[in-house]
Amino acid sequence: MKRPKSKEFRKQQRLSEEDEIKLLNSWIQCQKPESGSNPMSLTPLPKNSPVGRLDDDTFSRYAGVVRFEQLPLSRKTKDALRSNKFVSMTDIQRASLPHALCGRDVLGAAKTGSGKTLAFIIPVLEKLYRERWGPEDGVGSIIISPTRELAGQLFDVLKSIGKYHGFSAGLLIGGRKDVVTEKERVNELNVLICTPGRLLQHMDETPNFDCSQMQVLVLDEADRILDSGFKKELNAIISQLPKRRQTMLFSATQTKSVQDLARLSLKDPEYLSVHEESVSATPTLLKQIVMIVPLDQKLDMLWSFIKTHLQSKTLVFLSSCKQVKFVFEAFKKLHPGIPLKCLHGRMKQERRMAIYADFCETRSVLFSTDVAARGLDFNKAVDWVVQVDCPENVASYIHRVGRTARYKSDGKSVLFLLPSETKMLEKLEAAKVPVHLNKPRKELLQPVSSLLASLLVKYPELQMKAQKAFIIYLKSINIQKDKEIFDVLKLPVNEYSASLGLPMTPKIRFLNQKIKAKDLSTKSIFDEPEEDLNKKNVLEGSKEKLDTVVFNDEEIENDLLRPADTSNEGDTKSAEFGGLIPATRVLKKKKLKINMHRPLGTRVVFDEEGKTLPPLARIADTQSGKEALLIDPEQKAEYYKRMREDLKKADKEDKFVERQRLREKRIKQKMKWKAGNAEEEDEDDISGSDGDETIHRPHKKSKVYFDSDSGDEGERNEITGNAGITLEEQEALALKLLNSMHS
Repeated sequence: MKRPKSKEFRKQQRLSEEDEIKLLNSWIQCQKPESGSNPMSLTPLPKNSPVGRLDDDTFSRYAGVVRFEQLPLSRKTKDALRSNKFVSMTDIQRASLPHALCGRDVLGAAKTGSGKTLAFIIPVLEKLYRERWGPEDGVGSIIISPTRELAGQLFDVLKSIGKYHGFSAGLLIGGRKDVVTEKERVNELNVLICTPGRLLQHMDETPNFDCSQMQVLVLDEADRILDSGFKKELNAIISQLPKRRQTMLFSATQTKSVQDLARLSLKDPEYLSVHEESVSATPTLLKQIVMIVPLDQKLDMLWSFIKTHLQSKTLVFLSSCKQVKFVFEAFKKLHPGIPLKCLHGRMKQERRMAIYADFCETRSVLFSTDVAARGLDFNKAVDWVVQVDCPENVASYIHRVGRTARYKSDGKSVLFLLPSETKMLEKLEAAKVPVHLNKPRKELLQPVSSLLASLLVKYPELQMKAQKAFIIYLKSINIQKDKEIFDVLKLPVNEYSASLGLPMTPKIRFLNQKIKAKDLSTKSIFDEPEEDLNKKNVLEGSKEKLDTVVFNDEEIENDLLRPADTSNEGDTKSAEFGGLIPATRVLKKKKLKINMHRPLGTRVVFDEEGKTLPPLARIADTQSGKEALLIDPEQKAEYYKRMREDLKKADKEDKFVERQRLREKRIKQKMKWKAGNAEEEDEDDISGSDGDETIHRPHKKSKVYFDSDSGDEGERNEITGNAGITLEEQEALALKLLNSMHS
């Protein structure tokens, strides 16, 4: 058992810490790097040169050093770095730490996997240590992350580097049920690592939540936090933070927007982009491949890739949660021979963290949205990053491929581009992203569309997921800002639907509206009105490329799908993909459309000789057997009168037949009811012989059917009981009932 430290020991420790803090402050101020300089440009200190105080007034230079022990850091931080085997600094750490330690605002940009986390964790710990921050001082630093997984990773790094310090820290992320416990303790925490939504929730709901004394604000993956997705939350957070603070922003693709920097109240920030002059914007050990793949053959290509890389750890990026769900469930039922996992923003937090941890430790395939694209560092290297859907911009591409080839490891990535998305190649080249255009090996391709069609028949719930994935993908393409790359009207919608295994193509309203708008925008001002019909035919011809049913979000949830017309447009496939056999489906014949603009009243009647007669003019003379044209109005009236009488007579006969049928039905029911009563009496007798009391159920009250004036034979004057009743008695009974009601 550990002996408690004596007061004398604690006093000595406190005095030694005060002396260390004085030394660190003097060292930092004495050798402060010049503003606007990049410490990496300085010549590193010799390996055995003295560190720290050289004499009474001079200290060693810490700008441009290459080892952590040469920096003005506390003994506790250096011990933690040494225990975690952090000895030499990376480029971004060498460039940013000298500026961050002296309290300047920093904008750090560096390649993925280059050690940006330590570049802001160390200054946060050192700032609070030199300020003698304690539990009673409250929140001293806030570190904001765009995703929960990245926040959890930052929290682990903070715990390992700050384990010898006495600061309290908390991880505040959404999806957790212990928000009540968080509210009770959040005011006692010194360092908060959080997502924007959860932090704002505590600012709004937690009593006495105070950030007025906060010293350091850090935005990790700053460009993602500053974009429109977090704009509302970030503005609300910044409004409650003190303006006098140190602010650090780090990302692989840093923002230079004056508007964004003004929102954060930055003061003369140091912009440090250590790889801005490098040949490549991505890690040098990363091999990047691009393949041109038609939309309806993407899943075939993905399946073939997985089947040929069963020994690799693969991270697959898709553009939406519903696509991730469908591809994961479908491929899992096909058993590719390697464990499959999925990760997306709609999952519960505990499940997301468990999948992330499991993927870090095992060789498997992880289907994910961009929730795993930023900052995550998987313990065991990811061998392949597969981008099935084109990223929205170059920055997203860089962050995605940055999940492999981290630090000094190598890695590979492949991007599937549609023939209409080849403009992305030019943008990647302009951003210093070296990619190689490859063609797949045709002998290794394994079509999977026919297997998916069978699965959808066997599992109806999977068909619903396929429909949602189809619709959400088209919507995601439609809302993209870069129309040079993303054009939903260029997509082979019918073929894509068949490649997912869907029997029919769901229709989407916004797609039809875009087609109409496009066709109308190309209409010439010199077109004559009579050409409208031709224009309509052109519009309908373009619609055949889509053949969709009006399909809104509410109908998606309720599965209100209608079959869509499909047309066979031939099998023109990309030569780059190697001529893979396309998905097929049985096409439904088009329904005939009624011409709403046809002329009315043009039906022609012919006589036996082939002569035309006006409609309704030919009336047969049933008495003479001859046909004549009745032009006289009196003859027409006489004819219609006779026809009405015949109809009345036929109606009377039909009513009589119906009454006969009902009478026979009642008689049969009566006989059946009597037979049932007889059986019940026999059963009662049998049960009574066993000594039980016999229960006699009274018969129902007899039904009386009163005669009606329309009846001639009085069939309805029937009584289902034992006694009859006359017409006079019926009238007397009715009068008695009326008198009782009036009284």
